[in-house]
Amino acid sequence: MTEELPLAKALNAGLRKALADDPTVLLMGEDIGPLGGVFRVTEGLQAEFGERRVFDTPLAESGIIGTAIGLAMRGYRPVCEIQFDGFIFPGFDQITSQLAKMTSRHEGRITMPVVIRVPYGGHIGAVEHHQESPEAYFAHTPGLRVVSPSTPNDAYWMIQEAIASNDPVLFFEPKSRYWHKGPVDFDASASPLHSSRVVRTGTEVTLVGHGAMVNVLMQAAELAQQEGTSVEVIDLRSLSPIDYAPILRSVQKTGRLVVASEAPGSVNISAEIAATITEKAFYSLEAPVLRVSSFDAPFPPAKLETVYLPDADRILEAVDRALAY
Repeated sequence: MTEELPLAKALNAGLRKALADDPTVLLMGEDIGPLGGVFRVTEGLQAEFGERRVFDTPLAESGIIGTAIGLAMRGYRPVCEIQFDGFIFPGFDQITSQLAKMTSRHEGRITMPVVIRVPYGGHIGAVEHHQESPEAYFAHTPGLRVVSPSTPNDAYWMIQEAIASNDPVLFFEPKSRYWHKGPVDFDASASPLHSSRVVRTGTEVTLVGHGAMVNVLMQAAELAQQEGTSVEVIDLRSLSPIDYAPILRSVQKTGRLVVASEAPGSVNISAEIAATITEKAFYSLEAPVLRVSSFDAPFPPAKLETVYLPDADRILEAVDRALAY
């Protein structure tokens, strides 16, 4: 069965399926119970599964993550919601110093099946701490898995795969895509959680991104096609580990790569991809790997977000530069 759903509703359906399939799955976070979360991703789940499995927490991110670690040690699979991307940092120490290292510290005798849901990114006209892209901090941390869906179908399947993982998963949800609909195939088998995917084929330039940026890349590819340029688009889906095989195959075909993200440019995911492709596909490249990002500055007031965030025009400018070599 296939149904058109917004990404937020697809996540809700995926969480419902995980709760129904496994009694050890718990949902926890600020205002996720009766309210259903700020973005209504958990709407109706407490009424269906009860307050012992879907429950509100105090406004204390370090406490949320610390409690989840204890629950995981007792055999549960907690799914934590961080209300907004910029609110994750009070829990940063618990995530990077404890959650990421617990399994290694105990030589594999303890697993940490904890999922941390993080609404992230811009394009919603919000204020400071509500439109950030902190994913690189966690992709840099050994012991954590980091993923980000860009479509409702991926959201439905990837949240279930993340919950089934015995390792901690940072699940970054592009909040600007919450209300955009797409087909969700409830009968299909899931793609591997840590696989990237070609979402548009082309021959001259490869574009790579994740989350909401994939939609921007698709817009740029369509505009490039109108100008006679054939562009291939790859959705990363997973940021740690990164599945490089589709990217390498594409670059060997096109000879040019542009990597884009909403995060500031210095030391972000795009930098890692650019370095790795330069190492592994140097002789296939006809131009330097180019990066398009936000600026190395704190997220500005909402009226300036369209200047700060990469758009299709900035992507196309990079495509033109790549083709000019």
